[in-house]
Amino acid sequence: MNLKICRTGLLLLMLAMPLLWQGIATAQGRTNWTKDGNQYYKIKSGEILLVDARDAGKQTTWITKQMLTPEGKAPIAIRRFTLSDDGQKVLINNNTKKVWRYDTRGDYWVYDLTAKKLAKLGGNLPASSLMFAKFSPDGSKVGYVSGHNIYVETLADGSIKQLTTDGTKKLINGTFDWAYEEEFDCRDGFRWSPDSRNIAYWQIDAGKIKNYLMLNTTDSTYSFTVPVEYPVAGEDPSMARIGVVDVNTAANKWMNIPGDAIQHYITRMEWTKNPNEIILEQLNRAQTESKIFIGNISNATTRIIHQENDKAWIDGKSRWNNGNPVGWEWLNKGKDFLWVSEKDGWRHIYKITRDGKETLITKGNYDITGIDLIDEPGGYIYYSASPANATQNYLYRIKINGGNAERLSPASQAGSHDYDISPNGKLALHSFSNAYTLPQNELVSLPTHQHLSGDSIKLNANAVNKTEFFKVKTVDGIEIDGWMKKPTNFDPSKKYPVVFYVYGEPASQTVTDTYGAGMNFMYNGNMADDGYIYISVENRGAPAPKGAGWRKSIYKNIGILNIRDQAMAAKEILKWPYVDSSRVAVWGWSGGGSSTLNLMFQYPEIYKTGIAVAAVGDQLTYDNIYQERYMGVPTNDEGRAPFIKGSPITYAKNLKGNLLYIHGTGDDNVHYKNAEELINELVKNNKQFQMMAYPNRTHGISEGPGTVAHLHTLYTNYLKQHCPPGAR
Repeated sequence: MNLKICRTGLLLLMLAMPLLWQGIATAQGRTNWTKDGNQYYKIKSGEILLVDARDAGKQTTWITKQMLTPEGKAPIAIRRFTLSDDGQKVLINNNTKKVWRYDTRGDYWVYDLTAKKLAKLGGNLPASSLMFAKFSPDGSKVGYVSGHNIYVETLADGSIKQLTTDGTKKLINGTFDWAYEEEFDCRDGFRWSPDSRNIAYWQIDAGKIKNYLMLNTTDSTYSFTVPVEYPVAGEDPSMARIGVVDVNTAANKWMNIPGDAIQHYITRMEWTKNPNEIILEQLNRAQTESKIFIGNISNATTRIIHQENDKAWIDGKSRWNNGNPVGWEWLNKGKDFLWVSEKDGWRHIYKITRDGKETLITKGNYDITGIDLIDEPGGYIYYSASPANATQNYLYRIKINGGNAERLSPASQAGSHDYDISPNGKLALHSFSNAYTLPQNELVSLPTHQHLSGDSIKLNANAVNKTEFFKVKTVDGIEIDGWMKKPTNFDPSKKYPVVFYVYGEPASQTVTDTYGAGMNFMYNGNMADDGYIYISVENRGAPAPKGAGWRKSIYKNIGILNIRDQAMAAKEILKWPYVDSSRVAVWGWSGGGSSTLNLMFQYPEIYKTGIAVAAVGDQLTYDNIYQERYMGVPTNDEGRAPFIKGSPITYAKNLKGNLLYIHGTGDDNVHYKNAEELINELVKNNKQFQMMAYPNRTHGISEGPGTVAHLHTLYTNYLKQHCPPGAR
């Protein structure tokens, strides 16, 4: 699952996700297993331990603090680490700084176990400026990005070669601009060739992308602007191309990829098993056409081997691979690869040959949600799915050539499972939770799912007032999933206020059977104890595993179809005898803030109180990759019409209830411009509301002393004032 802080209820989803084992994550968020798959590495107390999964999790210290102590200094901290292919060198990342969402800039050190030597990389480059450092396959060098240029450092003598020299703030080598990072999860933008002789990389030219100027009025006597390159819907994307640079000579070639480099995206690129070839995916700007090319680096030519079209949009790899677009799923020594497609109406795994021949592997009316492991020696693909319940997640395996799928997650553990499987497919770090059971972590054997160490997974048999899952059918015949947390000491003969939590857009689900469902992180206190019914329902368009038709029905309908589904589900819920229809509130953050506004404006007879945080008020102000994927490319009045029809500002004149609007003025994602456009519409129509602007805070509204506590208090007090709690 791709955890998108920018669009979801933030901490709610952080609570809802099963917790990964502490200290074992690599830069990509998964585990550093040994090659044989029997052991894994773990960070603990500033050291790296080797954990033997075969021996009840026996731990031995592998890299000590003493090894990580530069002469005359304190030991270096470990944020994340990777190993060379031979396991004799460790690349350690620390002193990291955020680039938009994640701390992808920092310092890098190499510890050589053979030479027993610690060395800092980067020479005289600025501190905390190195990005995505990784060993060459032969272990002799490390490549990294600094200042939007690519460098290679030879470990034997510490010499540094700069491979690109034209990088600037707008001409970006080896990494990505804001939009690619935010919407395609693309961050690491270069790849070593299998023979360590070349590096293939993205170059993004954002030179024609207009800057959104955020205004910082708090960090100096005079205000100043903070520019963010930000292509809004209707504006051309950045130009993207693929270069291949020789590590020894720095000679560069640009791959000849058909199509306009501005009107297409390159969302994936890797080397094949052949050191003379790369493979890449190109999406057209509307993201309705996917093409896979193989490129010959000797003559820079490319040839298409696979093509797919969709009437709505085509999801990228990060959607079905734990938010990680890196890697290519090769089989048969590079002659075949796996691909995920929704072409038959369900998200399924296909095997594709290099000449484009396809074989469907998973079959049936269900969606896979992720590929967890390809165990080619064992002959299996391990994947996640939940055919019978779209709120849950389980592990399955299937023969590489297809056949009947086998569920491996225990039937007794109803809820949501996450797995980090060892390379040999025999062991897995398993995380489990459900709505009433705290996240638990264990080591299991596969395929038997036998417990080996860690927590012994047990459902919370003593849970009281469990979050309830339900289905409701709307007047349109749409069956919608929901969860509900009832008040403590609930009395069905009385009426209670209801608070709806909403997201509603294609980036995230809210109705999942994970720990955190039914909890409101924004509320000071306990909503159930105070006498609220707390509910979330999942409209069409949410990325639930309910088929492509469910998900893609929202195409060109954000702000319309999802809003109607939410409102019609609420109408059915308001018929329940214990729901007080005079006390109905709704709230959401980002896309959920947009949904909150639309619900308040389009269905004022239902929703009496709304709290909207960091909402997109005008869809034409949001970035082109996201908004054009789901709403089309607004190149003319006809193309702009769905954007206008779905935007909250179009309906602001209809406000009748109590509205609290919250936004950070330093939001680089959903710009503060949205707040001021909304204010103008409400003022023009003499609609009274309350507003809180948090100076210089970003989309998460968490920076600065006291901010989170203030936000939660503001939220809670407003809700209690305008939607009073308790039974009547």
